Amino acid sequence: MSLVKLNIKGISYSQTQNGAYALILNEVDGDRKLPIVIGAFEAQSIAIALEKEIRPPRPLTHDLFKNFADRFDIVVKQVIIHKLVDGVFYSSLICERDKIEEIIDARTSDAIALALRFQAPIFTYKNILDKAGIYLKVNPKKGEEDQDSILVDDFVAEEIEASVQENYKDKSLKELNTLLDEAVNNEDYEKAAKIRDEISKR
Repeated sequence: MSLVKLNIKGISYSQTQNGAYALILNEVDGDRKLPIVIGAFEAQSIAIALEKEIRPPRPLTHDLFKNFADRFDIVVKQVIIHKLVDGVFYSSLICERDKIEEIIDARTSDAIALALRFQAPIFTYKNILDKAGIYLKVNPKKGEEDQDSILVDDFVAEEIEASVQENYKDKSLKELNTLLDEAVNNEDYEKAAKIRDEISKR
C-alpha cells in the first residue's frame, strides 16, 4: 500500500463534542483533508509546537518525552496513521536508536504532537485517505488567502481574530504583554496564543 504524506492544516473546535477539537491534516500532493478528533490537552500541545514564539515555563508531557528521547539518542523518524476502525485512527511512531528501528504504537494525537517536536514527517495509507479524506469548504479571509478558515460539517474553524478583538480591543500593548506573560506562567497556552495574535496584528 502506498503512503501519502500529510501536513497540519490547523486545529478547530468541535461544536458537537464538548472539549474536543478537530485536527485537520492536509494531503501534501492533493486537496483532501483528514479531520481527526483530539482532546483539549493534545490540541494545546500541538498548538504550542506550532507556535514557535510561545515557550512554556516547564516542559509539557510531549516536551518531556522529546527531552528524554534526546538524552538517550532516540529519534522519531516518522509517524504513520496506519488504521481506521469505527472512526478511531491508529498510529505508529517509527523510532531509531543505534541504527536499529523500532515501531511503537501511539494515539494519533500524541504521535502528531511528537512528530512536530522531532520535525518528523506524517504519513497515512492511500486507502485510509480514500475512506476518510474529505474536501473541505474553505473561506479565505480578506487579504489572507493562505490562512484559511475551514468549515466541515460539524467542525467549525472559529474566527479567532474576531473573538480576540472583542476581548482585547480596549487593552494597551503594555497590558497585552502583561496578560501574555501571565497566561504563559499559568500555562494557559490557548489564551496566550490569542493574546500573541492580537499583539502581532497591531
